[in-house]
Parts: sequence; structure tokens; C-alpha cells
Amino acid sequence: MANKLLEMNSISKHFPGVQALKEVTIDLHEGEVLGLVGENGAGKSTLIKILSGDYTMDTGEILIEGSPVTFSSPSDSQEIGIRVIYQELVTLDTLTVAENMFVGMIPRKKTGLVDWKGMNNRAREMLKRMDTDINPKKIVGDLSIHQKQIVEIAKAINKKAKILVMDEPTAALGEDDTESLFEIIRGLKEQGVGIIYISHRLDEVFKITDRVTVLRDGKKVDTVTTSETNKANLISMMVGREIESFYAKKEVKLGEILMEVKNLTINGIVDNISFSVKSGQIVGLFGLLGSGRLNIARALYGLDEIDEGEILINGKAVAVNSPEDAVKSRIGFLPIDRKLEGLALSLDVKQNITMANIDNIGDGFFIDKDVEKEKVSKWVQEINIKTPGIDTEVNTLSGGNQQKIVLSKLLETGSKIFIMNEPTRGIDVGAKAEIYSLMEKLCENGAGIIMISSEMPEMLSMADQIIAVSEGKITQTFEKGDANQEKLLHAATISE
Repeated sequence: MANKLLEMNSISKHFPGVQALKEVTIDLHEGEVLGLVGENGAGKSTLIKILSGDYTMDTGEILIEGSPVTFSSPSDSQEIGIRVIYQELVTLDTLTVAENMFVGMIPRKKTGLVDWKGMNNRAREMLKRMDTDINPKKIVGDLSIHQKQIVEIAKAINKKAKILVMDEPTAALGEDDTESLFEIIRGLKEQGVGIIYISHRLDEVFKITDRVTVLRDGKKVDTVTTSETNKANLISMMVGREIESFYAKKEVKLGEILMEVKNLTINGIVDNISFSVKSGQIVGLFGLLGSGRLNIARALYGLDEIDEGEILINGKAVAVNSPEDAVKSRIGFLPIDRKLEGLALSLDVKQNITMANIDNIGDGFFIDKDVEKEKVSKWVQEINIKTPGIDTEVNTLSGGNQQKIVLSKLLETGSKIFIMNEPTRGIDVGAKAEIYSLMEKLCENGAGIIMISSEMPEMLSMADQIIAVSEGKITQTFEKGDANQEKLLHAATISE
């Protein structure tokens, strides 16, 4: 076994009303990838924030290469060789790649002037070692998400990182970029870097980690060797339920057609798309990034302009030229980025739930507090939003509960047709099961759902019908049970 880089022993952390961590112990070796998994609220983020110096622990100790250390700020943690790459990247988008990599340590000539040539050359060498040809002079704001990740990793290594923490690193990546990232991780392992890999995508955990530590309710359940466990065992440790309770939509009797899309065309992007959604039905739109699947969904909600075609709601043609038109037609849209597009993070639960239907809880000038409380309490109970109270700011809640709040907003506006873009992105397996249950309940109550998902197991399990899209066209339509992952991927990669 390689030398231990990190030991976090008996770490505890308490917040008002919450025991976030209770005597959690983990360790990390040179050249190892340690998976860190658990439901949202399990304590993963708190543990990493203690390691990064953002939080101070109440009790416990941290050892780096056998020596005890204390962190009073993030700079203390960074000084000792710890770097965290968060899901929401913190690149400086107006600067170049090289400037991002050398921020805080810009090389200078003897004259005191910036050594631009030397900095760019050193950046180029480091990027080449990571098997990428990103130009160090390129503005970071012009890069893809995956390229920005590479820059963040290069910056960490340039600053002599011994321990690298990666938080949901593939959440916004396609399959090719994910595999490219894994190759970079394997290269870092060979250099002796220890990596803590946090992900809700268990398939990835099995592909890239050596060991996995499971947290639940602020406690460590176990650390297991990846090759000696399986997905069912991990899920059982994470949530206390068996894998059979996931990905199992009941068969719901289908009703009348709620929405019909005829010959929808967005010039140069989407070509002659036609399909329908029935009451009780989940229709999946599956395709790779850039396939046009998202443009279809955006057009149906009035976010993208349609050049040709029509939309029928309950058999009648409607003009959906804006989200306001969509809401009037009882169409709701669940965005991929709940924090950026779905929530006002600084507002409380009740304000977020009622903001889209504010006209119906007052007289236009004043809000009827009793009506507001009644409506919000109803949704909190009905869809099991776990919150200390309706006055709690939503930025303090877990991802799964935030997603439920976005969904409750759509329910509050009376939506009957739901367009869901990656409905379980960035939430844990337990919260996923709850979202699936809510989707099933919506179907039982007569709603129709259009679902976009990049997770093939989710698509195959939840969708009654799957429409594969490639290069803006429908390539194949599968009824439930007719597809598998191989067939889906093949249909999504068909090109002219």
C-alpha cells in the first residue's frame, strides 16, 4: 500500500439544529482515487469544506503525510497542497488559460516585468502532459466546460497539489468528455496525486475509484474496496433500501392526447419533429449534447422561436411564443440548472413556491399571508419537502429538496404538461427515487411528461416512449421495453 497522504480522524461538526458530521474517519493514499458517496445531506460537503479550510471542525484531527495540521482559512489548506474543484467552476473567464493557471504566482523577469513568454511556455508544457492541446493564450470564457475543468486541474497541479478533490466533475459533461477526464485522472494517479472523487453517478464510481467511503446522516457507514462491492450494496449502505426500489415506474393507463407536435422546425437546428404526449405518459427525448433535444424542449416552452410547424393542446392549435404563453397553456418547464434558472436562492421556501402564481394569493397589492401559508404548506406536505420551515432560505436545503420546490412551483401554476430537463441531475439516489415517485404520481393524476435525460438507465426505466434524436432529427422511436442502452446509443449517433 502506498504512503498515506491524508487522515481525517473522528471529525465532528455541529450547526444549529443539525449534527452535520459525527466522528467521521477517512484516509487517502498516494496515487489513489477514493470515492465519497452518500445522499444529499449525508455530510460530504461539510467534510470537504473542513478539509479545504472553509469550515473548522468541532472535534477530530487532520494529518497530512502523518503530521497533524490545522486550517483556519482556505489559504492554509492550499498552502499544504490541497485543492478542491467544485461542480460550479470558479475560473476567471476574462483571463487567459495561462493567467488562470498562474493566478497568485505570476512569473516575473529580473526587471519585475511579467514573464509572459515563460508563463505561456510552462502552461503549454503542463497542458501537454495532460494530453490536451488547449492554447494557453486562449480566453477561458471561450472554452467548453470540459476544457475549463482541465484548466482547473492544471492550475491545481501547477500549484503542487498533493490532494485533489473533485466534486461532481462530470455533471455537465458528455460521454466523450467524461472518458477524457478519466484519462487525466489516471495520469494524475501515476504521478502520485491522491484524489477524492464525489459523484452521484455510481457507474462512474465503479469505473474510476479504488475504494469508496459511504456517508449517511453525518456518519461513516463503511469504506470498501471498489472491486469487492457492487451497486446494490452501495445503494443499500447509502439509503438503507435495496436497488429494486429504484427505476421502477408503475404502468399507468394512458388517456387522451394532451399535446401534439407537428413538423416542428427550427432552421439549421431541428428538422420536422412530430410526436405526441398522452395523459399519464412519460415521453423521453434522448440524444447526445448538440443533438437538438434541448432546442425541441425550449421551443415547446416558448424559449426558442419556431420557424415551421405547430403545437396542439387538447386538439387545438396554440401559439407558444413565450413562457407566458406556455403557462397559459398549462405547460411547465423544469430547467437543468435549478440554482440558476429555477430558484431565487436568497428567498425562502414560501416565496419560491408562490412567486409564479403571486396574483392568486392577494388583491394585486397585498399578499394574503394565510392563503400563502395554506398553499405552501400543502405542497411541502404533498411532495415531502424536507425543510425546517416554510421561512427557511432555499439555499440551505439539499439539492433534492430544492428540485422539489421547483416542481411545486409548476404544480402551483396548474401545469398539466411537464417538460423536465435532467430532472434528477446532481441529486442522490434517495432523492432520485422521490422525484421518480412524484413523476409517477403526476401521471396517475392525468399529467403528461416530456423528459430529457442523459442517464440511460433512468430513461429506459421511466419513459413509456423514447424518441431518439440526432442532428436535429428523430432517428428512432422506442416503446417501453423495446430499447436497451446499446440500441439507444446507436440511435443517438446516427448521422447523415
